[in-house]
Amino acid sequence: MSQTDKKRVAIVTGASRGIGTAIALRLAKDGFAVAINYASSAKEADALADEVRAAGGAAIAVKADVAIAEDVRGMFAKVEAELGRIDVLFNNAGVLNTMPLADTSDALYEQTMNINLRGTFNTLREAAARMNETADASSIFRARHRHSRCRVMPSTRRPRRPSKRSRTSSRRNCAVATSR
Repeated sequence: MSQTDKKRVAIVTGASRGIGTAIALRLAKDGFAVAINYASSAKEADALADEVRAAGGAAIAVKADVAIAEDVRGMFAKVEAELGRIDVLFNNAGVLNTMPLADTSDALYEQTMNINLRGTFNTLREAAARMNETADASSIFRARHRHSRCRVMPSTRRPRRPSKRSRTSSRRNCAVATSR
C-alpha cells in the first residue's frame, strides 16, 4: 500500500487562489492528500501542489471547469486514480463580480450561474455517486457558509430545492439592489 493510500483524500475546487489555497494548505497540514482544482490558473495550482509536496504532503493539480459535468467526472476519476478514494469535497469554486444590477450582462449572469450553481450541482452529484459507498467517512463542505458541513446521503430530492432557493435569493438581492 502506498503512502497516499493511507491518507484521507480531499478535493478542493477553486483551490489555486485565495480562500481555496488556504483550505488546501490546511487540509495538507492536517494530513490529507489534496487535489487542487483549477479552471484557468495552472501556474498557481502547480506551485501550490509543489509547495504541499515540498512540505512532505501529497498533492496534484487538476484542471476542470466545475460548470462542465464531463470535466467534473474526469476530475474525480483522476483524483481517485492518482491519490485514492475521495473522502472530502470542499466546494470553493465561484465567481463574484460586483456591479449594479442594470449593468450586469447576460454573459456575466450565465458565467456566474454556471460556476456558482451548476458547478456546485455537478460536484455534489459526482460526490454523491462516488462517496456514498463510504458515507461514514465522507464529507462535503461549502465555502462562505456558517453551517457548511454535510454528509453525502442518498437522496431522492430533485433539483427543485436549490433552484427555488436561488430564485428566492435572487429576488431578495434584486429588491435590495434596486431600493438603494
